[in-house]
Amino acid sequence: MSASVTSKTRKLPTQALGAKIFHWLNIISLFIMLTSGLQIYNANPVFGGRSGWHIPPIFTLGGWLAGGRHWHFAAMWIFSVNLLWYGLYVFITRRWRHRFVAVNDLKALQKSHNSKRLIYAWHRIIYTSIIPIMLLAIFTGIGMYKPAQLSWIVDIFGSWQALRIVHFSSVPIVILFAILHFWLGKKAGGEKLTESMFW
Repeated sequence: MSASVTSKTRKLPTQALGAKIFHWLNIISLFIMLTSGLQIYNANPVFGGRSGWHIPPIFTLGGWLAGGRHWHFAAMWIFSVNLLWYGLYVFITRRWRHRFVAVNDLKALQKSHNSKRLIYAWHRIIYTSIIPIMLLAIFTGIGMYKPAQLSWIVDIFGSWQALRIVHFSSVPIVILFAILHFWLGKKAGGEKLTESMFW
């Protein structure tokens, strides 16, 4: 009897509408950037030149180089603006106090034996560390988008090829973050928490 009462009165996790919109736009724009980016990659593989390994067409978007570029850069603007407004939203609503790593999280990794506390600490560390990676992906992407007008970005990385390698390397890091973010969220609050991010 008490178990059934507890299950009925237990408050289900909820997320603000802004968080839901942010997650949906992120998923959609990242998917478009990934698939269209693979289409661009096929035109001139980062590793191995034109004779390098090609991605099967079923995993690409755009049909050809120009089509892939159009999709990729359109999604890049959606992703960038989404990241910017959510950053302002987190700052204005002071949600940054619960989202990003603090000294207490680092101390918890050393001293705490509470599994929940450790999960929250790792989650904040990963959530914080992905920000510079995403900014680097945007920065290098803009450099590749307008290499003539923004040649100084290319110069920072030494060469066009080095810029491409850095940009391409950010992809598996973002994918790994998404997997860890989902897994840690599920460990912290179960499926209801992860579902509340979207529904």
